[in-house]
Amino acid sequence: MSTEKLNLAIAGGGLAGRLLAWRASQSGHKVTLYEKSNDASQDRSAAWSAAAMISPMTEVVVSEKRIYDLGIESLMLWKRWLKDDPAFDNIFHHKGSLVVAHPQDENELEQFAKELNYHLGSLNEALWLQRKDIAELEPDIAEHFDRGLYLPNEAHLDNRALLTRLNHYLEDKIQIQRDAHIELKETPRVNGEMMPHFDLLFDCRGTGGKESNQSVRGVRGEIIHVETPEVKLSRPVRLMHPRYKLYVVPKPNNQFVLGATEIESEDSSPVSVKSTLELCSALYTISPAFSEARILELDANLRPSLPDNLPCIEHSQILSAEGRTQDIVSINGLYRHGFLIAPALINQALSTL
Repeated sequence: MSTEKLNLAIAGGGLAGRLLAWRASQSGHKVTLYEKSNDASQDRSAAWSAAAMISPMTEVVVSEKRIYDLGIESLMLWKRWLKDDPAFDNIFHHKGSLVVAHPQDENELEQFAKELNYHLGSLNEALWLQRKDIAELEPDIAEHFDRGLYLPNEAHLDNRALLTRLNHYLEDKIQIQRDAHIELKETPRVNGEMMPHFDLLFDCRGTGGKESNQSVRGVRGEIIHVETPEVKLSRPVRLMHPRYKLYVVPKPNNQFVLGATEIESEDSSPVSVKSTLELCSALYTISPAFSEARILELDANLRPSLPDNLPCIEHSQILSAEGRTQDIVSINGLYRHGFLIAPALINQALSTL
């Protein structure tokens, strides 16, 4: 990366925009962040609604190998960026993940293991567990499963604490313009007015980037937040099932995030009764103790996706206010892999400096 200190603009204050602003400001660059929300406490980004799993092994079964590679790189970057910084204490948890199936569905688990071997070969670190092994990792669910797979090189984050603390950091270090509607089609505009010229402009608007890139689409995801002191989990647990692949991720204060749905729709209306029933019934099968859990939140959001469901960093140019060429770097298509791949993409984007 160049040691020259630059004047940078970032459009979009979701996960990618915040991480980019954080890392660029730490390198000494002047950063202006344009965010459409006018209230930092009302976060409606896809990252706020996410389960925040860093699961390269799990995703390689249903994604391209590139996602695995980006995920492994991001895992190391998360560890380096967060682990030793007191401002981000107790956010990153590198405890692996557990994949289970009920005895009648163990063929789903075996197929998952075969696909891991096919995609990863010698890189496959998955370990078969018997019930007694599961009990050592997650005693509160062990009695319901005969076998499972432990994926040691996976992790999870407390995403809402991370996003909130990033906001606090950025408010002191950079200039943030809220309630900002960005247009990047012909000339860069903010709320209809010409945007100043910057050394480099990063477009991190996610689904908002559809304004200048019609290939961007939103893919609906639905999650439920529950709270119960009756179940303790230390790591994400995935349930293999013929109809759905449910995940449940522990969060602070006896809370859990669970989800499974992925709907090809740009509908951001509230969660349906059908989805709620399916998610809750699947959660109950992981442990009947979840039956007394309290539902804190039902949330639906749109993941920014491209036609191939892979991320993309694109370079383009348009004319800025003074008739000069404005260089733009667009980061989009994080899809459902936001926390899994974002740090690696941010490193790639910053390499353009």
